[in-house]
Amino acid sequence: MACFKANNPKPQAIDLSHHYSKTTRNRVASSIKDFYKYFTIPDIGNLAGGLPNNNYFPFDTLEAEAAVPARFVPTPNKPSDPPSDELAATSPSDGRSAKRVLVPKAAETPDILRKIDLKSALQYGTAQGYPPLYSFVRQFTRENMHPNVPYDGGPEIILTCGATDGFAKSLEALSNTWSEGDPINLKEGMLVEQYAYMNAIQAAKPRGLNIVPVAIDKEGMCAEGPHGLRDVLENWDTSKGKQPHLIYTVTIGQNPTSGTLRVSRRKAIYALCVKYDVIIIEDDPYWYLQYPSAKASALRHGGTLPTSDDATRPSGSKPSPISGRFSYIRKKPVAERKSSGYPFLDSLVPSYLSIDYQGRVVRLDTFSKTVAPGCRLGWITTQPALCERLLRITETSTQQPSGFVQSMIAELIMGPDNGHGKGMGGKGEGGWQMDGWVRWLEGLRGNYERRMKVMCSILEEGKEIIKTEGQRRSLAAVAKTEAEEAEEEEEDHDGDGDEGWSVVEKTQLYDFNWPRGGMFVWLHLRFPTHPLYGKVPHRTLAQALFVHLTTPKYLVLACPGTIFAATDDIRTDTGWQFLRLCFAAVDEDRLDRFTRNLVAGIHGFWAITKLPHVAQLLAKDVVTHAPGEVVRVTGFGC
Repeated sequence: MACFKANNPKPQAIDLSHHYSKTTRNRVASSIKDFYKYFTIPDIGNLAGGLPNNNYFPFDTLEAEAAVPARFVPTPNKPSDPPSDELAATSPSDGRSAKRVLVPKAAETPDILRKIDLKSALQYGTAQGYPPLYSFVRQFTRENMHPNVPYDGGPEIILTCGATDGFAKSLEALSNTWSEGDPINLKEGMLVEQYAYMNAIQAAKPRGLNIVPVAIDKEGMCAEGPHGLRDVLENWDTSKGKQPHLIYTVTIGQNPTSGTLRVSRRKAIYALCVKYDVIIIEDDPYWYLQYPSAKASALRHGGTLPTSDDATRPSGSKPSPISGRFSYIRKKPVAERKSSGYPFLDSLVPSYLSIDYQGRVVRLDTFSKTVAPGCRLGWITTQPALCERLLRITETSTQQPSGFVQSMIAELIMGPDNGHGKGMGGKGEGGWQMDGWVRWLEGLRGNYERRMKVMCSILEEGKEIIKTEGQRRSLAAVAKTEAEEAEEEEEDHDGDGDEGWSVVEKTQLYDFNWPRGGMFVWLHLRFPTHPLYGKVPHRTLAQALFVHLTTPKYLVLACPGTIFAATDDIRTDTGWQFLRLCFAAVDEDRLDRFTRNLVAGIHGFWAITKLPHVAQLLAKDVVTHAPGEVVRVTGFGC
């Protein structure tokens, strides 16, 4: 039951301490880190801390040339807004527009939340993160990303070394390790989509957690139906261990299937989590990469997509002009729900946090898809009590993300303090600021949406083989007598008579759903239509296709679906039927060519009718591994 304060309509976040791991319960604040707060007292003579002298740091400045926020042209928040030619080019841009970003050795401002310099950034710091960047991310998270979190006081954040680090700390906080020989009733579990991000599973399995798959559809995790969340939890077999108390899920542009979960589905899943006391770990690196045009494009090609019910977004939002300039006007929030202040953010499907009235959601965010993966920078958003436990874990592990990265990102976005500092932000002396940051995100969405459309349009063109048999006489011609035909030949001496008809045979090679978000297309190969289906093992045929696509004639690499299967059974039963394609990574001028090569390679593979040809392909496959083993290949990213 949710608790309410007097005269406060918002409930209190529930106590999740019964889910804390043993080590998490026993953690106390770092006495050294707690002492750091005294270091910020102006002009204090610090003889206490074991800090190296900043004058001996070998870096005097940190500088770079960075993009201006309006470098890329956005796409419409609604597909019927501006003309469709906004999606015509792969990446409309104003060229290499850039500004100098400079982090000085020392900034003169006394405000610790605006002081961006190497003197502070490269020194030991607090586990929450570099104060200027922490303050910006906290404001952005609470006021712009998630302005409608329903529990009292709202969430807190902590900076991380990327989403993977955030997930590892969440696992440490919320699960105990289990080993063979321990009582089975102590074995904990984590629920995942039946196809899931491989690193999350690989992080959880060594802790001894049961990996429990939940059925998915084109949206993502299913709440109802066979193997849906309700079915799994209601019928949990305790002989396998404790009922799972964690869900790991990617809800926007699900990796690898590209599904995007509607608000109504989220509410159904959340209700089950309340009933069965499950914590949701929402990994959302693609939240900004949601594609409104996908629905119309899919329907135009005869597909179907869920009807959007994202009416939880503020009704006061207005369309944003599509231009290279800043055109943002802060709006007063509507009475029933607060606006983010930006039409682009208001148009996005909201996080689980927007319905989290109990405080059982742990959200993972990252700069990997919005700045660069090498930053290794992100943040966790969750209820304050759990955030405090994560802080304790951070104090004795990573301590905080790289000072180089934090100061550069802070300078880029925030800039110096109204001229008091010596740095140069990404938009001149003032940095991008919040308007510029949101404009940058909107431009990124535009470019990735165009790439998505390029790949999917080509895939649509090639998903069937069309064969036409020889011309036959029309039914009307068959009914005519020889005399009538001879008479018509004399009258129709210029050859414009009945041309007859042909038999057209279509063979479907694959299918896919246009992604509503993310960076991937989940290709479902229709192997039963292949001439050799049933004559060789299914997984062998799939492996032969994979190798065939890498041969010099096609030279394309797709990610096998088996890599993402949550369990060995799923890998064996259905994983071999899928390929994950990424439209984000390759250079823009090659995306069209590589996608066409992929389609041509699949068509060429379906033309193979002899078993020796398959054997020859498999002989070229020099990468061997044990059955069911997941092989990490450099270049796959995430």
